[in-house]
Amino acid sequence: MSELATIGTYSVFIASYVVFALGKFPGMKIDRPGAAIIGAVLMFTTGAVRAENALHFIHFGTVVLLFSMILVVAYLHLAGFFDWVTDLVVTRLKPHHLLPTVIFLSGLLSAFFVNDIICLVMVPFVLKVIARMGGKPGPYLLAVATASNIGSTGTITGNPQNMLIGSFSGIGYRDFLWHLGPVALVGLFLDWLVLWWLYFRGRLHDVQTDGAVGAVPIDDAALLKVGLVAALVLAGFLAGFPPPLVAAVGAAIMLITRTREPRLVYEEVDWGLLVFFIGLFLIVGGAEDAGLADHLLAFGERLNLQHLAVFTLVTAVLSNVVSNVPAVMLLKSVVSQFANPHTAWLTLAMASTLAGNLTITGSIANIIVVERARTEAKITFLDYFRIGLPVTLLTLLFGWLWLSWIR
Repeated sequence: MSELATIGTYSVFIASYVVFALGKFPGMKIDRPGAAIIGAVLMFTTGAVRAENALHFIHFGTVVLLFSMILVVAYLHLAGFFDWVTDLVVTRLKPHHLLPTVIFLSGLLSAFFVNDIICLVMVPFVLKVIARMGGKPGPYLLAVATASNIGSTGTITGNPQNMLIGSFSGIGYRDFLWHLGPVALVGLFLDWLVLWWLYFRGRLHDVQTDGAVGAVPIDDAALLKVGLVAALVLAGFLAGFPPPLVAAVGAAIMLITRTREPRLVYEEVDWGLLVFFIGLFLIVGGAEDAGLADHLLAFGERLNLQHLAVFTLVTAVLSNVVSNVPAVMLLKSVVSQFANPHTAWLTLAMASTLAGNLTITGSIANIIVVERARTEAKITFLDYFRIGLPVTLLTLLFGWLWLSWIR
């Protein structure tokens, strides 16, 4: 590449990441997926990406895994699986059991299914529960947001950045779960402790149980089918089969139906997220071909990124500046050069996910909770930061100590 083309490539890369950091291009309606499309197109114009090698930059395993898991979860959602589980668990509790149940239910579901979708499902039902029982929904909504992020740390299928890391690192599903599952579990207890300390310490819970919240319409036949397929998909993950293949087979089986209109499932798909991934692959791939990886490696050596504490901190900060998926894409070329890449990949997954709890804008899951509950419960930036700061610091500290010890 010529010097002018290299400068143009880096300019496109930097401009794209500025939009990723801000969320939108100043003064315009260009959001993150839009910026990813524009940046990818401009990478072709600078010559950093050529038509004949464009597919080389796109990691189709990650795209297939994400798309397939979205389809699987969409069928579970439409069949009423999450409403059934929540109704079964949440509405048969004593008042003081409600908070930990919301935390651990959100965390457990997010560990095996995409956390953003779990938030979409959990928020309206939690609001319904609190409205029936009485009380303030704020602490329970914060529990959904923080717990879904923490729970998703534990597996490759918990969130998009873990799917990326699983694909790039080659770490198996059980290996990933064995190392980061304890981080997610202890993190949920820490989340419970902080929420209890800030909102319920020294007083009784402000809810009263009075029976079920209301019958949820369930299609038993559809629920049985999707539940069985989802169980087989999870069994395939744990058995060690390639996650993209297992998820794709599960999604394909879900699509074989005589009653469900496919368009209803397609409406559940976050197409913008998929477009964002593809554009980001091309942007980062083009920048790496222009020499970005060498600059990052030199920068990493100066910062001593191979020290887990430093790498955890840098990942957490970068994830809050540009969002976790772009941060993972940026740091992946550095991680592969570490003396212990296995632990580095796990640290990247842990820190990029747990850092999302720091602020409302730290993860898409947080934004979903706040926006879905806006009409019934207003959560301000400070409301969230009050819980997000201690939860993020405590969980990151434990995650770093755990990975430093278990490696």
